[in-house]
Amino acid sequence: MAVESSPPQVTPDGRVELSDAGPIKDSRFFNPELAPVPIEQRTWTTYNFFALWMGMAHNIPSYTLAASLIALGMDWVQAFLTITLGNLIVLVPMLLNSHAGTKYGIPFPVFARAFYGIRGANLVALLRAFIACAWFGIQTWVGGKALHVIVGRLAGDGWTKASVVGGQPWTLWLCFFGFWVVQMLVIWRGMDAIRRFENWTAPLVSIGFLILLGYVLVKAGGFGPILHQNSTLGWGAGFWKVFFPSLMGMIAFWSTLSLNMPDFTRFGGSQKKQVTGQILGLPTTMSFIAIVAILTTSGAQALYGEAIWDPADLASRFDSTILVLIALISLVLATISANLAANVVSPSYDFSNAFPKRITFAIGGLITGVVGILIQPWRLISDPSIYIFAWLGFYGGLLASVAGVFVAGYWVIKKTRLELADLYLDGRGAYWFNGGWNWRAVLATLVGSVLAVGGAYGGPFPADGLIPFLKPLYDYNWVIGFVAGFLVFFALKENTAKEKTR
Repeated sequence: MAVESSPPQVTPDGRVELSDAGPIKDSRFFNPELAPVPIEQRTWTTYNFFALWMGMAHNIPSYTLAASLIALGMDWVQAFLTITLGNLIVLVPMLLNSHAGTKYGIPFPVFARAFYGIRGANLVALLRAFIACAWFGIQTWVGGKALHVIVGRLAGDGWTKASVVGGQPWTLWLCFFGFWVVQMLVIWRGMDAIRRFENWTAPLVSIGFLILLGYVLVKAGGFGPILHQNSTLGWGAGFWKVFFPSLMGMIAFWSTLSLNMPDFTRFGGSQKKQVTGQILGLPTTMSFIAIVAILTTSGAQALYGEAIWDPADLASRFDSTILVLIALISLVLATISANLAANVVSPSYDFSNAFPKRITFAIGGLITGVVGILIQPWRLISDPSIYIFAWLGFYGGLLASVAGVFVAGYWVIKKTRLELADLYLDGRGAYWFNGGWNWRAVLATLVGSVLAVGGAYGGPFPADGLIPFLKPLYDYNWVIGFVAGFLVFFALKENTAKEKTR
């Protein structure tokens, strides 16, 4: 039951704004950064969303994602098709969940309140936040490595071969923490600083990758040696055994954003602008970086006899210091751009959602940075099989069930209609459910997650799977999690609709 004091205002294009935010401002579940964005502040254009995706997609982990498929034995055609298909699939739930952000001006954790309850939303928000923290750490580590190579080219062997601390040169740790500090300074300035940073870095981030490709092409003698690198998997059973878990990994790469895109689309000038910007942005930019990474890695394999899937390591082998500096400076800027947008914005809101009166957006960003270090990202990205099958596959399956609940709840059960003020009300309203929790959404998420990742195997997981009889499902973890979360939540819709507020 809605308790809004006055009807919300609705623009001709369907966007909703509170007529009076006064009744919700005293709620302990409200703060200015979680509040609905006023219509006059929803100013992001198609280019803003396109630039956002260019900034997020063109980074070193995106490059290593594509290059790792070559390292696993695919040829360039197989790797490109796997990545392109994965991005087209994940674009669907991403656009479906983006709609609520633009319509209501709300971020992801507030959107989650509609289905999990005012308090229950913290369950999925913090799950998303800790995954983002790990990604922040990964991006910061690879950015720090690139910075280490840059300084090493100028300072010489005394820098690159410095004494080892914790398994790495102490100079690499210095670059890692320096890279960390720069990002914290940007996030402390708030969301608008991130938007401006994305806008001016977006056109520059392709330069470094094109330099890498151009150098390899010249040294390899053109595309010939690259395009004729044969797959070690073939097109038979060996390929399909690697293809499906790899596809799930490609989907999982952006499955986090498929949930929290409302954090950005809440600033959208219209549904058309955010949809067009994302369609132009995600598939095209990821396909571009994929083909560049695939061709570069294949060329490096022809030149050096091994698949070098880390662009910083590859650039360090170049003869020209100028090329190394230009390429890696571009990659460092690209990585900062991607990390701020993809891995700091969401957890900042998520941590703020857990304690709205105590944690601001900036403090949430600082928490993200600290947790990102504690997770030890250098271990997560140390091996392509662990990177794709264990890390990406496992968390992708977990988040897929949440995406299933969102899509079923918002589009099928609620039919895109939410009571905006009730999303902030303390102890009453349509989304309080039982003590602030909707156990049915939690159950749907639990069932979907167990089915998706219960059979996890390989890397840190048992060879027979965590739950052996579920092992066959793990190769299809994202699809299993999404479908199961959707169906279970939809099956409980009648009870959900009749849930009494308390």
